[in-house]
Amino acid sequence: MSSACYDFLDSAPVIPVIAIENLSHAVPLAEALVAGGIVNLEITLRTEHGLDAIRLINQQVAGAHVGVGTVCNAREFDAAIDAGAQFVVSPGQSDALFERALVTNIPFLPGAVTATEVIAAKEAGFRILKFFPAGTSGGAAAIKAFSGPFGDLQFVPTGGVNIHNANDYLSLPNVRAVGGTWLTPSDAINAERWDHITHIARDASQLDA
Repeated sequence: MSSACYDFLDSAPVIPVIAIENLSHAVPLAEALVAGGIVNLEITLRTEHGLDAIRLINQQVAGAHVGVGTVCNAREFDAAIDAGAQFVVSPGQSDALFERALVTNIPFLPGAVTATEVIAAKEAGFRILKFFPAGTSGGAAAIKAFSGPFGDLQFVPTGGVNIHNANDYLSLPNVRAVGGTWLTPSDAINAERWDHITHIARDASQLDA
């Protein structure tokens, strides 16, 4: 079983899922989110700037707890840890990812939306799972149903989660936090409206966890 510490999830109810298209935006975006009370930042590997963004934010943004998302293999896992990622999120799961997480003792959120996937992650030693894509996989009702057979597990739903439905998930006892892209709208980032990002983050930080 993983002995990694997941207490960082209690710092804020929302983890923004961030794709950095322009590396110069990484630091001011992270600063804006932290200023709004959102400190756990999932920098995805969906763009070429993901790893460099993790390094910069770690070096320059006080209070940020930087993780990595969209990790799909052991090579990406190791590269992210080398870049300074403090937690790892995957849309799915594999034996290789399970092994890397257990060996490195880094908090890892493997993706799972079916009972079979949940069982596989549980048997590998993980108790907090990413539920993705939440919106097309049964949403809050599906996670609530999992509380019966999997009462000792918790979930971080992502995909289709927004400011309007986040509390539907956060009100469930087996939801630890939610993830979402709504905190980092591309138009605000491209216009460098960091005050608007902080406003969105502040609203998100007030959601019930």
